[in-house]
Amino acid sequence: MENVALFQLGMDLEAQVEEGVMDAAEPRSTTQKEDVNSNAVAALDAEDRLDHFIERQGVRCAGAHLIIDLYDAERLDDLPYIEETLRTCVEEAGATLLHIHLHPFEPTGVSGVAVLAESHISVHTWPEAGYAAFDVFMCGDARPERCVDVLREAFSPGRTAVSELLRGKEVA
Repeated sequence: MENVALFQLGMDLEAQVEEGVMDAAEPRSTTQKEDVNSNAVAALDAEDRLDHFIERQGVRCAGAHLIIDLYDAERLDDLPYIEETLRTCVEEAGATLLHIHLHPFEPTGVSGVAVLAESHISVHTWPEAGYAAFDVFMCGDARPERCVDVLREAFSPGRTAVSELLRGKEVA
């Protein structure tokens, strides 16, 4: 069962050991490799690039990554509600949902990810502490900052802390 989940995450733990090449099999990726000519990408003008980089605070970067901490929050163990809230975040941010995977823990807590064409939203909750950690990373025309109000409204935290990282500034 766990190998099925790892396979879905792009790892094949049953990779065969090639005799005389290595001592142990390493997990092999099940994801497709994209053939990219980096010289061609670098040669394009910034205006013509199709990389969906953004400009934020006058800085060109791969995307905005929001770290959102909710304290004294509610409904952090309600998996269907968390999924509904993630879907609302995606819609409000103008992003494109590819897949949601949430996992409930015993006795409490939920971890999961909404995989987006623009990147992802991840969540980890500790209901017993009233704490939830959300990562919202998006590129292109998506508006990750709109997720903050959605999360505040959904989980009624006593306090919210938000920090923003501009990813890929050295690449742009």
